[in-house]
Amino acid sequence: MEDLEIQPATVDDIPSIVAMLADDPLGAQRESPDDLTPYLAALERLTSDPNQHLVVAVRESRVVGTLQLTIIPGLSRRGSTRSIVEGVRIHADERGSGLGTRLIEWAIEESRRQGCQLLQLTSDNTRTDAHRFYERLGFTASHVGFKLQL
Repeated sequence: MEDLEIQPATVDDIPSIVAMLADDPLGAQRESPDDLTPYLAALERLTSDPNQHLVVAVRESRVVGTLQLTIIPGLSRRGSTRSIVEGVRIHADERGSGLGTRLIEWAIEESRRQGCQLLQLTSDNTRTDAHRFYERLGFTASHVGFKLQL
């Protein structure tokens, strides 16, 4: 993994990120790589918020992974700060290479650096391989998540 760089995402990375978001059965239903306009607007919102960290993993000038880390100050747990990982994606030809582990390790390290006491994430019920992956990294399925489409 020495040849891997994890860095903030830029406008130039958006096509690669969206392609990875769309490259699975769930993402194919909800992503639209043909129109990058909403993704570019989202990147602008993300980069203007210091609590949002959209990063890409780059190898040999090619985006091969991505995730979003959100830092959330709070009152619960004695005023602790927590972080949330979202949108973890690994390019199809990089899966199984250890890249996902390296990205999550980056998120853990950055969360600690930001003073977080808890890192949390959700994973769709159908992603059983992802569940095993997160459990191998020490995450526990301690809560039930709920979503409301708006």
